[in-house]
This record gives sequence, C-alpha cells and structure tokens, in this order.
Amino acid sequence: MNIHEFQAKQLFRDYKIPVPESIVVTSAAQALAAAQTLSGDSWAIKAQIHAGGRGKVGGVKIAKTAAEAVDTANQMLGQQLITQQTTAAGLPINSVLIEQTTAIKREFYLSLIIDRHSEKLCFIASVAGGMDIETVATETPEKIISLFIHPAAGLQAYQCRQVAFALGLQGEQLKTLHQLMTGMMQLFLDKDASQIEINPLVETEAGDLLALDAKINFDDNACALHKDILALRDTNQEDEKENIAKQFDLNYITLEGNIGCMVNGAGLAMATMDLVKLKGGTPANFLDVGGGTTTEKVTEAFKLIISDKNVKAVLVNIFGGIVQCDVIAKGILGALAQIKTDLPVIVRLEGTHAEEGRALLHNVAPNIIPAEDLDHAAEQAVALAGGAA
Repeated sequence: MNIHEFQAKQLFRDYKIPVPESIVVTSAAQALAAAQTLSGDSWAIKAQIHAGGRGKVGGVKIAKTAAEAVDTANQMLGQQLITQQTTAAGLPINSVLIEQTTAIKREFYLSLIIDRHSEKLCFIASVAGGMDIETVATETPEKIISLFIHPAAGLQAYQCRQVAFALGLQGEQLKTLHQLMTGMMQLFLDKDASQIEINPLVETEAGDLLALDAKINFDDNACALHKDILALRDTNQEDEKENIAKQFDLNYITLEGNIGCMVNGAGLAMATMDLVKLKGGTPANFLDVGGGTTTEKVTEAFKLIISDKNVKAVLVNIFGGIVQCDVIAKGILGALAQIKTDLPVIVRLEGTHAEEGRALLHNVAPNIIPAEDLDHAAEQAVALAGGAA
C-alpha cells in the first residue's frame, strides 16, 4: 500500500526524522492561508499523487509570491498528472503540499528496503540524490553504498557512521544522521513497511539535514494489523478494477494490452501471459482466480475482464487441481447472463471436472470458443483480438 508524501512526512515527524514545514491543501483558499502561515519568501507547490517523477512533468513548482502559490495550486488541483511511473491516463491531483523552500547545499539519496536474498533490512545511500536510483546504479554504481542490518543485532552506531562518511558528513551531522536512520528503522518495523525512501535527503546551507521528499510503501499483508495506516489509504490513486478485485479476494493487475486473461495459479498466469506475448499479442491484465475459487468469484472476475474497454478477446486457461473446471464454466455463464458481450471467449479447460465444464459451455453461445490446448488457445486469442494492442 502506498501513501501520499504529506502523510509520509507526518510519520517522519512522529519518528523524529527532520522535514521542512508544510501544509497540505485541497483548494486555492487553503493554499493562500498556507502560504501566509509558512514563513519565507518562496514556497514549493507539490502535487500529491502516488507516483514519482513529478518534478520532471510540472508536478513540483516554486512560487515566489503568495498569489503565485495560489495560482499554481489552483492550476494543479483537479488535473491528471502523467509521469513515467503512471499509466497514460495519469493520476488525479486532489491535494497539493505547500512547503517552505530550503537553501540546498548538497543532495543525497537514502532508503531502507527488505533484501530478500540476504533476509535482512538494507539501507541504500548515495551522494547522487535527486536522481533515479536505477540510473545511478546503472551509470555510476560506485556512488551507491549498501548497508545490511542483521535482524538480531539491529542498526549499530558504527553503521550510521559508515553512511555518514560515505556521504561526506561530519560533526553534528553524524548525530543527526544517526537519529534519522534510527527513526527510519523504527518506523519500518513498527508499521510493517516494505520501503522507505528519501530522495532527496538534503544538506542545507546551514548544515542541517532535511528529508525534502518522503515515500513509504507498506506490506499489504500486514495492513490489517495497522488501522492507522489503513486510514491513510487513498483509493482515488488506485486502479478501480484492482480495488473491486480485492473485495472478492482476486489477484488482479491491470495491464495495457487487449487480451483479457483469466487463469488459476500465479505461475500458470505468468506462463499464459508469456505465451500470448510469444504469439504476438499483449495481455490486458494479470488475473489469478486462486485455487479455492467459487462460482461467484469467477463471475466477478469475468465481469472485471470484460469491463475493460481495451479488451478485444478473453482467454480462459484453467488447469483443474483444487479448482474444478465446471465451477469456472458456471462462473463464465453467470457473468454472461449479467453482462451481454460479443467478445470472443477462448476457453481451455483441463484437469478436475474438465469434461463437465466443457459440456456446460458447449454450443451455449457462438462467441464461446473451445481450445484444444494452451498453444492453440493463445493463437486463437491473438488472432481474434486483431493482433497486438
């Protein structure tokens, strides 16, 4: 689960991680009051969306007067912001952050993630702040330091000094960085985060350290334990179909192709998508209906697929183990009874109750097309969808 920058910065404050003074607003009138409240002669106006890369596309601007701050906020609010991390439709700007500007001397990168290979937490730091860390890793990997935290020992003072020396910090800055990294570590553990990123972490002209940006992701599987974190969720920043899928315990991810896929099992779903690509097509989604699915869940899954206006054909690939193929067939029929569609539906059923499932779908509608095997099913789906999206 993602949260907004202003929410992440409030959590930073709670854990003694230094951030600039700021006020989140949802209207031009609030923007004026915020600019008048915050001291200084200029303000950063920052669009609040669940995606990075805002500054490159006009989502972060500097206002030098209160009137300019109001105009900038007014221009942003209600718009869709498209960045390299969003879909082509972008994300809605329903709030903006008015923040004190900072006289910056240097910019750094600092994040805390889970390293699953070593089974440890890992701090990643770099003197190349403000840049995409993936670009730094590719072009100048020597500028990155990785620090692994043993779960039994926890973060040690000497490790904070290692990061400080790598970033060229000294004096009181070492104490500040120790406090900052300790706060990140405690926040990560207390709230079951999966990533905390500060980009950039800045050294001001006065020598202070400030988290100029804040990004926190949380483990979806642990959110039920943290009602305070769940309360921060903004469903307006999430895909509508994916939200519906969660209500029915379906694993659904929207993609940008034109072939809707309904499969049981994540591995089989990935293999199905790979085969569609191999045949020249493009999947419109990832959808795993799970092993213990029901007719009702399959109905909702199928309705989700055909509600996507980009979908030109539907590929159903089921290998019945725990799930029974006749349950899938009943779900498809239930969905077609509720939502009429002429989309071609290519169905490949194998395994438990496969014959019963095929019998239920036999000659029900001309657009339900049986497939001999997965290879044949993928070929038909690509052909009937008109090729790649």
